[in-house]
Amino acid sequence: MAKQGYHHGNLRQALVEAGLSLARTGGPRSVVLRAASREAGVSHNAAYRHFEDREALLAAVSQRCMGELGGLMSRRLSSVSERPEGSQPWAWARLNALGAAYVEFARTEPGWFQTAFSATGSHAPVLPPASEAAPHPFLLLVRCLDDLTATGAVPADRRHGSEYAAWSAVHGLSHLLIDGPLRDLPEQEVQLALRKTLSVVSRGL
Repeated sequence: MAKQGYHHGNLRQALVEAGLSLARTGGPRSVVLRAASREAGVSHNAAYRHFEDREALLAAVSQRCMGELGGLMSRRLSSVSERPEGSQPWAWARLNALGAAYVEFARTEPGWFQTAFSATGSHAPVLPPASEAAPHPFLLLVRCLDDLTATGAVPADRRHGSEYAAWSAVHGLSHLLIDGPLRDLPEQEVQLALRKTLSVVSRGL
């Protein structure tokens, strides 16, 4: 089956899927070529035909993890429908849903969350172009902030650069909750921390 997959050009995808599975349970440190090759059922040497080294495989898996994060955030945005579309309450609800989804992903999929930001060097992720169609977390945030400006909820002169502050807030909280000093907080306190963080972001905007 492995040879058949390779001849049909699917080995690279199989290795990325194997890396995704490894990352889910073991985080970025578990994403190594030998383990991914074994998971995909091919020889270690065959993997080098598609990935020059471990960092190249990790970068591909990292991109997939980022896509999983963006997918969850996009689904949570789609569920915001209880307020009139295009209204200020709708725009604020979308921003809060986006931030909550970010933290949710980090807590439910810590291996993928950590792997999403693990690529380094020449493989390190860069901000995607605004024209990119995929639901990248950064672009989803930018669009939510643009909605807030369009509805008049956020003054236009305060819009520029606000995505960096908002992203930093929820990203920092996520790390504190999954591998920092807040990792043992009771669920009630976790929800309080999330509400307070989102509230501070909203008031700052």
